[in-house]
Amino acid sequence: MNETTFLRHALATIAYRGGKTLRDAPEGFGSTVVAPSSRTAVRILAHIGDLFDWMLGLAAGGHHWHDTDSEDWDAQVERFHARLAELDARLATDEPLGMPAAKIFQGPVADALTHIGQLALLRRVAGSPVKGENYFKADIEIGRVGREQPQPRYEFE
Repeated sequence: MNETTFLRHALATIAYRGGKTLRDAPEGFGSTVVAPSSRTAVRILAHIGDLFDWMLGLAAGGHHWHDTDSEDWDAQVERFHARLAELDARLATDEPLGMPAAKIFQGPVADALTHIGQLALLRRVAGSPVKGENYFKADIEIGRVGREQPQPRYEFE
């Protein structure tokens, strides 16, 4: 598996895990927070979108950051899925990466996975936990980054 294909697999993993965490979030979940000084769920999700924007720039050889200030949960959920599709489409081309794949992974990809974990924790805080799953057995497929993901078959009770 080449580096770009590995990054596409990482995006499919983010789509699967992130989609599972975002799906069926309770009403008002975007305002859930652990402490007054921490980010709300919607701000975490906006940050993930910013990471995806940054990754698109890195893939093109740029290094630009922008903080999105949004309180609109639905818009940020849509942005999450749209940016994943854009990133996967970009990585599916033969165009070379503008930055090393390892740096792209250690920056925006790893950070997005961390923040998806935070959102999963916030789901538990909000009284709507995401069921555990054996992700090693999950049906994650390169190129499948859309909103519709297969239902988990290997959930832990």
